[in-house]
Amino acid sequence: MEYSFEYSFSWPGMLLSLAITVFMIVAMWKIYVKANWPGWASLIPIYNVYAMLKIAGKPGWWLLLFFVPIVNIIIAIISLVAFSKSFGKSGWYALGLILLGIVFFPVLAFGNAEYIGSE
Repeated sequence: MEYSFEYSFSWPGMLLSLAITVFMIVAMWKIYVKANWPGWASLIPIYNVYAMLKIAGKPGWWLLLFFVPIVNIIIAIISLVAFSKSFGKSGWYALGLILLGIVFFPVLAFGNAEYIGSE
C-alpha cells in the first residue's frame, strides 16, 4: 500500500487546532492587558517571554537563561511560580500552568484574578 501525503491532514483536526490557537492568543492577550502590558506583546516571539518575566517581577536578563539547556526548564518553573503569584495565585496554580496551561491560562485571563504585582 502506497502512502499518500494528502491523507495525513484532517480538516476537522486543523480547524480544531486553529480554534485552540486563536483562543489561547486571546487568553494571553487578556492576561498581558490585566498586567498593564500591551496585548500585542504576547504575540512577539522572545519579547513575550521578556514581558512575562517582567510581569513576574524577574529581571529581564533572565531571558538569556532560556537559551541554556536544562537551566531553561528550571528558570521557566521559577518564572511561572512568580507569574502566578503576581496574580494572587498559589504555587499550586503554577503547577497547573505548567502541566495544563491550556486550561489554567484561560482561567487566569477570563477569571476574576487581578494583577497585584510582584513581591
